[in-house]
Amino acid sequence: MTSRLQSLAQSSTIVADTGEIGLIEQFRPQDCTTNPSLLLKAAQLETYQSLVTEALAWGRGRTGNKDGDIDAALERLAINFGCELARLVPGYVSTEVDAALSFNTEATIRKAEQLIELYTEREVPAERILIKIAATWEGIQAARALQSSGINCNMTLIFNPVQAIACAEAGARLISPFVGRITDWYSAQTGQSYTPDDDPGVRSVRDIYHYFKAHQYPTIVMAASFRTTGQIEALAGCDRMTIAPQLLDALNSAQGTVKRRLSPDNIPNIAPVDCSESALRWALNQDAMATEKLAEGIRRFHADTVKLRHHLTALL
Repeated sequence: MTSRLQSLAQSSTIVADTGEIGLIEQFRPQDCTTNPSLLLKAAQLETYQSLVTEALAWGRGRTGNKDGDIDAALERLAINFGCELARLVPGYVSTEVDAALSFNTEATIRKAEQLIELYTEREVPAERILIKIAATWEGIQAARALQSSGINCNMTLIFNPVQAIACAEAGARLISPFVGRITDWYSAQTGQSYTPDDDPGVRSVRDIYHYFKAHQYPTIVMAASFRTTGQIEALAGCDRMTIAPQLLDALNSAQGTVKRRLSPDNIPNIAPVDCSESALRWALNQDAMATEKLAEGIRRFHADTVKLRHHLTALL
C-alpha cells in the first residue's frame, strides 16, 4: 500500500525542513533546508555535540578576539551541519545568511561567498548549496549578483507575489513562499478557520506557481511553512515542498493517493507585473500581512542566531 507521502513525492520534490541529521536519515528527502531556529534546536541536542565541539575548536583563536572567534565558530557550525546533511541527501542543502544582513546587499554577498568557500574547503561542491537570503529588496539584489557569479540562492520569507516575481527576475534558483504564516495572520485578524482550498497561504503559493509557469521562469517554487497536511495536499504538484518532520511523519503514516493539484499544463495567460524597487516597496506597503510577517521573520531568525551565539559563547 502506498503512503500519502510516497504519493505526494510523485508530483512534488520533498524537502525536509530540519537540521536534525537523524530525521534526514529517517525520511531520506531529495533536499534539506535549515534556518537559525532549526540549528539552535539541533545544536542543543547531545547527539550533535561533536559538531559543536569541532566548530568551537576551529573558531578558538582564529581572529584574535573572542567575538570574532564566536562568529567564526557560528559559521563553522552551520557548515558542519550542512556537510553532514549533504552527505545524506542527493540534492540541495540550504544554508542561511545571518538575518541581521537582510538590508545590506554587499555584506550579504560577502557572507555568501565566505560560506561557499568554507563548503569548498570541505569538498562540498558549490552547486549542492543554496544560500538562503531574506527576500528584502537588498537581499534580492544580492541574489542577482550571486546568481550571476554561479552561487545559487534560496529566497526565503516570501509573503507577497511581487516579492516572488522580483526574485525570479533576479534569477534566483529557488524561492520559499510561506503558507502557514500567511494563514496564521489572517486567522488572527478575522477569527476564521480555513479549508485547504480557501486557505490564504495556499492561494498565495498557487498564484505564484501559476504566474511563474505562465511567464516561464526557471526559478523553483518551494512551498514552505506548513501547518497541516491539508495545506500540503492542496499544493500537490508544486515544484518542491519543504515539510517539517512531524508532518512528514503524518503523511508517511497515512495510506492513500494524493491528487495532483498544480501542473504546468494549461496555465492561463497572466499579465506581467511590475517588480521594480518602487513597485515592490509599494506592494509591501499596501500589504499589512506581508510587511508584518517579513519583519517578524527577520527578527525571529536573528533572535535565534543571537541565542545560538550565546550558547556557543558559554561553551567557549
